[in-house]
Amino acid sequence: MGPRVAQRVTITLLTAVFCSALAGADKLSELQARFDGEANAVHKAKMLQKLGDAQFEEAGRAEQAGDYTTMDLMMEKYRDNVRAAAQALEKAHPDAERHPNGYKQLEMHVQKGLRELDEFLLEAPEPFKPPLQLVRKDLLKADDILLRQLFPAHHKANEESTPPSGPPKPGALP
Repeated sequence: MGPRVAQRVTITLLTAVFCSALAGADKLSELQARFDGEANAVHKAKMLQKLGDAQFEEAGRAEQAGDYTTMDLMMEKYRDNVRAAAQALEKAHPDAERHPNGYKQLEMHVQKGLRELDEFLLEAPEPFKPPLQLVRKDLLKADDILLRQLFPAHHKANEESTPPSGPPKPGALP
């Protein structure tokens, strides 16, 4: 292959990558706008599946390009969207055990988000890990809350069977 052909191939590939990134950003902006404008809490939680997947794709592209700031921003925005969906569900349907629609989908997607975030943490340079670890901590907390809302009896039974932490009370058996 001659140098001109190689140059044309390179330009064509770069153009394709650039156009793909622009299309991805447009899709992400559109999904975010629809998510932000959604009034139905269950629909909002279900929309997070597509929006979150698009955010993971964008974060992955940023990681591949070495743009860890954008990757971090995408994951922070994902966390914020999880919070927004969870708050909308709690307001509209406070009893998740009786009305699990939306809660289940949100919890499963948070699990996926944690897996994606763990992958990003493996690849991120050291200066970018602390903010990603904070996002991970927030997502773990959100997941725990969602599980407690969906299965309150299970968590109540576990709390009752777990011995209290701290120093034993006087006269209590160890």
